[in-house]
Amino acid sequence: MAEAPLWVKRYIGGVVAGSRVLDLACGSGRHISLARELGYAVTGIDRNIAAAKQLFDHDGRVELIEKDLEDGSAFPFAPQSFGGVIVTNYLFRAVLAYVVDAVASDGMLLYETFRIGNERYGRPSRSDFLLRPGELISVVTSKLTVIAYEDVTLSEPARVVQRICAVGALHPWIDQPPHVSECRSADSLEPERGRHR
Repeated sequence: MAEAPLWVKRYIGGVVAGSRVLDLACGSGRHISLARELGYAVTGIDRNIAAAKQLFDHDGRVELIEKDLEDGSAFPFAPQSFGGVIVTNYLFRAVLAYVVDAVASDGMLLYETFRIGNERYGRPSRSDFLLRPGELISVVTSKLTVIAYEDVTLSEPARVVQRICAVGALHPWIDQPPHVSECRSADSLEPERGRHR
């Protein structure tokens, strides 16, 4: 299983202890694994949960939901349901606002996905799957407070992404933003080589 992105590793420790984390478009469960390592209960959702099920089927603190979020049905989670919401490498605009709404008032959103410009490096290359400049931050700031945001070109592998860490109005980082040492293993992480836009 691939490792969670550095962006997620850097900030996930700021999810309030005892919270339930949503891993949206969970795939094989790399974010589930990281969140469980840190003691969080996790809900993973994807249109195919077979790979995640092999790893977490007997973990009583992991709930796996097999659902296609793009089938036109209602978003399956109520507003403010999760202390942490993690989304990487996934964009379906019809649910984007609901994803932000799913973050609890003391919760955190960690989101990283491709933006326009990525087509130079490969997939995804269709505009349906690429954020427009400033799109992610504009959707998030109406509901959450941004702690960190980047719109960058990264290498290894080469890709163009937007990524954000944002929190609800009652999250502890509202009053006291994180010190660099509070960000999980921030000093030991190899920085991703990138060019900021």
